[in-house]
Amino acid sequence: MVTPVPQLPLALRYPPDQRFDTFVSGDPTVPAHLRAAVDGSHPGSLFIAGAAGTGKTHLLLAACAEADGTGRRAAYLPLASAVGRLRDALEAMHANELVALDGVDAIAGRRDDEVALFDLHNRVHDAGGTMLYAARDIPDALPLALPDLRSRWQQCARITLPVLGDAARREVLRLRATRRGLQVDDAALDWLLRRVDRDLGSLTQLFDQLDRAALAAQRRITVPFLRRFFEGN
Repeated sequence: MVTPVPQLPLALRYPPDQRFDTFVSGDPTVPAHLRAAVDGSHPGSLFIAGAAGTGKTHLLLAACAEADGTGRRAAYLPLASAVGRLRDALEAMHANELVALDGVDAIAGRRDDEVALFDLHNRVHDAGGTMLYAARDIPDALPLALPDLRSRWQQCARITLPVLGDAARREVLRLRATRRGLQVDDAALDWLLRRVDRDLGSLTQLFDQLDRAALAAQRRITVPFLRRFFEGN
């Protein structure tokens, strides 16, 4: 008898910060495109391209969370964690109605992994499901070994995310603070963005560390607090 794998609570599987209503982009229509893919009003699969820190992972996790919330079975996988063994990692995913695969450029050029992904795409598509892909480059620019996989990706609807400017990155951090009930001075956000040269993903992780430090110290995040934090790290 096979023991079923326990399901994690939704908030642990898909972090609450990663939702459509907290997504910041230069293109306000992007969440609507993803919602259409989630609810099936836009049939077919979707390929999201964009540089690091543009929100690709955010969108995939938000899509899975929304699908789960409507009763559709969803699965998310960062492909960098399964390079060289992708067929095993994808084995049970075809049973999901929505499959979100992040960082598919990690397996570009690895024929066995590409074949496994091609097979999954066909199985999910034939069952009426939706595939969501994310990569830094569009399909035409990826060094794929399997022409059939490139052909499948070229048939996907495509979204290219713009690089976020400082104003948008500042808004992302402000939203993260608001959701936590955390008080952050505007001057502190500006100070942080001017002095920390990181992509949005790394900047968000840093902000999480600041959140914990401020909570432990019972302090607001201010410029003096930031100076002391960086001096001690």
